[in-house]
Parts: sequence; C-alpha cells; structure tokens
Amino acid sequence: MAFEESEFMIPELEIEENLIAAARHVVRALGSKKNLTGDAKKILADLGSQLHSISIVSSKEEQEQQEQEERLKFIEEVIMNLEEDQIEYLNAADEARQLIEKFESLHISQEDKEYKLLNRAYSILQTAMSQIEQVFKNLLSQNMQPFEPEYVSFRSNEEDLHLADENSVTSNESAESFRRDSMNKASEDYILDLVSPDVIPHLRCIADLMFASGYGQECCHAYTMARREALEQCFAILEIEKFSIENVLKMEWNTLNSKIKRWIWAVRVFVRVYLASEKWLSDRIFGEGEPASQACFVDVSKPSMLKLLNFAGAVSIGPRKPEKLFKILDMYEALSGLMPEINDLFQDKAGLLVRREFLEAISQLGDCVRGTFLEFEHAIASDVSTSPFVGGGIHPLTRYVMNYLETLTDYGEMLNRLLRDKGETEEGASMELHFRSVASILECNLDEKSKLYKDLPLQHLFLVNNIQYMTRKVKGSDELGSIFGDDWIRKRKSKYRQHALNYQRYSLSCILSLLKDDGIQMQGCSTSSNVVSKNVLKEKLRRFNIAFEDLYRVQTGWNIPDSQLSEELRISLSLKVVQAYRTFVGRHSNQISEKHVKYSAEDLEGYILDFFEGAAKSLHSPRKS
Repeated sequence: MAFEESEFMIPELEIEENLIAAARHVVRALGSKKNLTGDAKKILADLGSQLHSISIVSSKEEQEQQEQEERLKFIEEVIMNLEEDQIEYLNAADEARQLIEKFESLHISQEDKEYKLLNRAYSILQTAMSQIEQVFKNLLSQNMQPFEPEYVSFRSNEEDLHLADENSVTSNESAESFRRDSMNKASEDYILDLVSPDVIPHLRCIADLMFASGYGQECCHAYTMARREALEQCFAILEIEKFSIENVLKMEWNTLNSKIKRWIWAVRVFVRVYLASEKWLSDRIFGEGEPASQACFVDVSKPSMLKLLNFAGAVSIGPRKPEKLFKILDMYEALSGLMPEINDLFQDKAGLLVRREFLEAISQLGDCVRGTFLEFEHAIASDVSTSPFVGGGIHPLTRYVMNYLETLTDYGEMLNRLLRDKGETEEGASMELHFRSVASILECNLDEKSKLYKDLPLQHLFLVNNIQYMTRKVKGSDELGSIFGDDWIRKRKSKYRQHALNYQRYSLSCILSLLKDDGIQMQGCSTSSNVVSKNVLKEKLRRFNIAFEDLYRVQTGWNIPDSQLSEELRISLSLKVVQAYRTFVGRHSNQISEKHVKYSAEDLEGYILDFFEGAAKSLHSPRKS
C-alpha cells in the first residue's frame, strides 16, 4: 500500500542512525562466521557494488558543484567589471540566467548545497540586469539621431501666407487651401532612423536577454524613459508648445490663428513621420507584432499624443466666432485624415485610449463646426448698420458672406456631412439648405440697410449692386452654382433687374417730365399750362439744366463697382435722357435760340459716362470738344 509521504516522513538523521546500526550488526555477524552460503555472498557482493556506486556519484556531484562555483565566480567577475567587452558581459549574464534555470529545474530545497549557488546566481543576475538596463538606456540616448524632417518646411508655407491680404477672406483662405495641399503632399509616409542603425542589433540582444531573464518590465521602463526624452526634443523641433485650456481660451484670435496653423502642420508630421518611425523602432527592438513592442510604443507616444489632442479640445470649446470656422475645418480635416494611421499605430487594447481620445477630438471639432456655422448665420442677421454705406456700392458684409461661402466649398463633402441633420439622406441637401438660408438672411439684412438711404433711387441702386454681386459670385463658381442651382440664379437676376428699373424710374421721372410738352411746373412737376410759349420753353430748359446738374453731382458720387453693370446702366440712362432731350430741343428749335441751350445732346451723353464712379463732381460749364 502506498502512503502519503506527509504522514510518514522519517527524518534523514534517524534514517542515517538506523543505517549505521544495521551495518554494525552485519560486521559483528561476519566476525562470527567462517563460511558463508551462496546467497549471503551474493547479498554482500551487491551491497559492496552499491556502496562503490554511491561513492562515485558523490564524487561526480562534488566535482560538478565545484565547477559551478568556479563558473559563477568567473561570471561574477565579468559582471562586476562593466568595462569589459559588452558582448562577453551579455554572454556572462545569459549564462547566469541559464544556471538559474538549471538549478530551478532540480527542485532543490534549502538544505541542498545547490541552494546557495542558486541564490548567488540570482544576486549576480540582478546586478547584471541593473547595469544592463542602464546600458540599454544609454545606448538609446547616446545614439539618438536628430529628428529633422527637411522634406517639409512650415516656414516656407508661412512666408507664402504673408503675401495674402489678411483682411480678405478670399485671398487668406486661398493661401490656406494652398497650404493644405502642400502639407498633404509633403507629409506622405516617411520612416526615419531615430536611433543609429548600428546599435539596433545590440539593443535587440539586450531586450531579448532582459525579457528572457524576467526583467521585461524594467526593459520597457528604460526604453520608455529614453524615448520620451527624444520625443520632447521632437516637440521642440516642431515648435509644438504646451498650452492649458485656460491659455487657449484667453488667446487673441490672431495669436490663436497662428498656433492652429502650426498645430495642423505639426500633427500631420508628428503622426505620419515621427510616430511611424517610432513604431518602426520599437518593432525592430522588441519584434514586430510583439505585445512588448506595441506596449512600449503606446507608453512612449500616448502622453504627447494626448497633449496634441488637448489643444484641439480647447479650441473646440472656445468662442464660436465665424472667423474661426475655416481653421476648425482644417483641424477637423487634419485629424480625420490621420485616423487610418492612428488605427494602424495604436492597435489592440494597448492603443484603445488613444483611439478613443482621437475620435472624441474629431467629434468635438465637428460639433464646433456646426455651432460656428450657426453663429455665422446669426452674425449676418444681427449685423446692424446705423448709417448707409457710402455711394450705395457693394456692402462689406455682402463681400464677406459670399467670399466666405465660396471658400467653404473647398470643404464641400466634409462640410456637407457635418451640416447634415439627423435623418437627412439626400446628398448635398445640407449645404444647399444652409447656404440658401445664409443668402436669404443676407438679403433680408440688405433690405434693411437699403432703407437707411434718404434717396429712393439710391435704395434701389444699393440693392442692384449687392444682389447682382451675390448672383455673379454664385454664377462664377461651379461649386456655388451647383449648390444654389439655376433657378436661384434666375430669380436673383430678375430681382436685381427690377431694382435697376425702379432706380431709373425714380431717378429720371422728374427730369424727363421737364422735357414733355405739357407746360411747365411752377411748383414741383405739375402741369400749369397747356400753351407752350417761348418763355415756357426757356423755363423748362433752365429747370432741366438745374435738375440734370443736380443729378450729375449726386450720381457721380454713387458707385457701381461692376464695370459691365455700370456700363449697362449708363447706356440705359443715356438712351432715355439724351433721346428725350434731343427730341425736345429739335422739336422747338425754331422757338429756342442757341444761347438758351446750355448743353448739347452729346454733352449730356458724355456727362452720363461720369456716373457711378464714386467721386462726386459738379457741372459749371458745358463740355468743350
């Protein structure tokens, strides 16, 4: 029957005492015997062989232990002298590791002689690992290669932007569009050697040894500390500054605008170049696809990645001013475009936090885009003027809004997706609805601004200028034309043409009434007599001259910036005025002497060419040919 060893465990000392007593008994028995039987001789022969075997095994074990002690002594001497050849040093540390594995496989107890050797080997390996960890870190730090992405230059793009007029939405954002294209081309995937390639094999050997020796955590810590220092230098090279949320929220727009430009450039280079290179480095040292490689890469890069995302978060919760929309869209575009790289770099559970934070930053920026666009609409509606715009030309608000919309078309698909309300499925519906809403709000505002003019003709001329400008901007842009549609363009053309007719009617009604054969207005333009006399004709001409001179003085100060539109209106005015004047003078040429005809038809035609130049003039004498 088998017994549990724990129940009937006999102490070794007691076993040895019993063995000695038995041997003494055998010796006494042999002394009283002169002859032995065959069985007795056989048993004694077997006992002698067993005793001889025990002696040999004991001798071999003692010799092996002595060799192990001598080998540990040699290993310890190598380990204590780090100045020796590092390859020999690593080999010695690895040999200490192998001895530990061998001792552990024997399941030795504290009473065994090997137990002391095991503890000694542990101590030697611990000393070696401590020194190797420092060597590992020093190799990483001392062989770090500077991060200099010379293939992409932020400063050259920055200089290009200074050529743009900061007050112009069109020029400023066109330059920004150029920058986006340049960055996308320049920031294609590049892998740089962040550490000298010559030491990579040595680093890999150290990492393998530390992990095999059970010091993987210490190895990862040393790697993380060294590479974080390198990453700080990368931030300095890219001129990435660290700002708190409070700092960002307090920044003036010009300052924040500059910081955003730098951030957009830097985040693309950081992810596509630096982090791609950092991931490649960790894969070469720890093994591609190994959990240690992914864990070390994430530990190195996560803090800096979160700092970059914190800036985006701070910007997205700031005041939603219309001038910020383009930069918010650029930030959204930059992060959205980097999402595939982020998914590749920060895989599995280790990179889950970074992936989540990245998506959250994109979501926050998207919310900011929607909110800022709504604020843009509100800003247009609430833009109140207390005095009329001089000359009735194109109001700055009209230019700003239409240029703003035109620039937004550069973000077409992305903006359409962001503006689409829940439940909308029709492609393009969001931008069409929102852009038309903006245009309607602008038109309502312009109607209110037109009422600030005391001159009724100038009210209509102001609307002609501004609605024609809106129509021209939409028609001149394929993107805006597609969004607003031909029907919108036709309706706006009809609208500003009607305002043009109203302008002409209110401008010329009084002056043309003076050229009719229905008597003279003694007060205003009412008919006082049906009898056309020479004095009446003279008075009509005098009143006409006064009215025309007043019209000239006023409308030369009015402004039509569009040359084609101003030419069309001048021709229309000339046809009406000059034709009526020529007819009137010709019909009564026998009754009116030349000295009473102050202006010829050609004079009037020439003077009308001065209209709408935006600089008021006065007529003192007829033109001289």
